[in-house]
Amino acid sequence: MLRLAGGLGAAAFISISGCSSKRSRGIATSTIGSGTTISTPTRGVGTPIPPDPVLQSTSKTVYRPAPVPATTAVGKPPRVMLRSQWAKDGPKTWLADPMRGISRITVHHDAITSPSGTLQASIDRLESIRRGHLGHGWADIGYHFAIDPAGRVWEARPLDLQGAHVKDQNPHNMGVMVMGNFERSTPTIHAQLALRQTLLWGMQTHRVSLSNVKTHREWAPTACPGRNLQSIMNAMRSDGSLRA
Repeated sequence: MLRLAGGLGAAAFISISGCSSKRSRGIATSTIGSGTTISTPTRGVGTPIPPDPVLQSTSKTVYRPAPVPATTAVGKPPRVMLRSQWAKDGPKTWLADPMRGISRITVHHDAITSPSGTLQASIDRLESIRRGHLGHGWADIGYHFAIDPAGRVWEARPLDLQGAHVKDQNPHNMGVMVMGNFERSTPTIHAQLALRQTLLWGMQTHRVSLSNVKTHREWAPTACPGRNLQSIMNAMRSDGSLRA
């Protein structure tokens, strides 16, 4: 399990986390960081998050549809954990563009070993990612929502601000990240169900068509959101689970 130890600080930790802007090839390693070559992304608002190594996986995809609550509070997806429950500061709004409506949704992984699923582990993960994204000169954490292994949905960047999660495709694009590296593991059932509910909420609330619900790799040549989460997304879109 990846730890912030042995001289690896938060900034270094985040510099190797997140989605890649290019699909990596021929990378297979049991240790993220040492010995892995990572390119440096361009600084600026709206650039993609730092690259992730591609790891080999033998995990099998599991997807089980579940009912979605009939009513959900407008403005937030089901079971949302408010930003105030984890973030130490607000976004630097002067560095962000306004969203001005949502017409697309993009799914990501953070390409880091899955946290334990405890409340504190998820809080620590989100704050570390946020600090890393701020270190790249961004306004805030790049995603709008994050989902942890326990199925909690976390409010990240405010929806009225354009995100920084898909290069050249951020306008009107809601970013949803699932914690974990899904090249080498599979999202928990709790995370899968929370993702489905969040996507349905976004589609229904913002009138986003199924054709505009994509994964990062469907916008750009990247490994994100990992082969296993990609398979889950393919299944959800083909079996009628995402009918808004």
